[in-house]
Amino acid sequence: MNAAKRYEMFVRFRAANPKPVTELEYTTPFELLIAVLLSAQATDVGVNKATRKLYPVANTPQAILDMGDEELKTYIQTIGLYKTKARNVIATCKILVEKHGGVVPEDRESLEELPGVGRKTANVVLNTAFGQPTMAVDTHIFRVSNRTGLAPGKNVDIVEQKLLKFVPKEFLHDAHHWLILHGRYTCKARKPECWNCIQIDLCDYRGKTPAPAGV
Repeated sequence: MNAAKRYEMFVRFRAANPKPVTELEYTTPFELLIAVLLSAQATDVGVNKATRKLYPVANTPQAILDMGDEELKTYIQTIGLYKTKARNVIATCKILVEKHGGVVPEDRESLEELPGVGRKTANVVLNTAFGQPTMAVDTHIFRVSNRTGLAPGKNVDIVEQKLLKFVPKEFLHDAHHWLILHGRYTCKARKPECWNCIQIDLCDYRGKTPAPAGV
């Protein structure tokens, strides 16, 4: 995919969805951080169901520390790997209170020091909570980048670096959300809806799917 096609792709994304947002529900950087921690190998819908019950009771590092591991588990037990995630959340809250005054740091190094926070989670928080032009490459973005030819790469690190290089700067802040939503609802893993895709003529994918009968 050449530069002109990449630019047109993001022009179309912006026209279709001028202000894309994460589907995780949050009101503060801390709520977003915890939601992203909980979202690994889980759906945003499932995480939102849990945090809708948790956050009215405890939505600060100190409040969750006061709650403790066992009570926290009762709120997130419907989420996969909830026991491990509960330990990570408690450990993260402890560091935030002791080292950062209960405030979520705005730099990558500090975020990645938090238990359970890897590069992808840090990128989501930096982009969504703090407006930094980062690119969190999840399975959706990895698939869309490779399938369309936008930024092909053998692993997420290569795809991330290519996206940061290839996505026009004016679109970089919102590109993460556009690509995730595109992969989640249109460029799906098993049955991509190529026939319903606004990027079909720009995409390099050779196995484009026809419209189902009656559509």
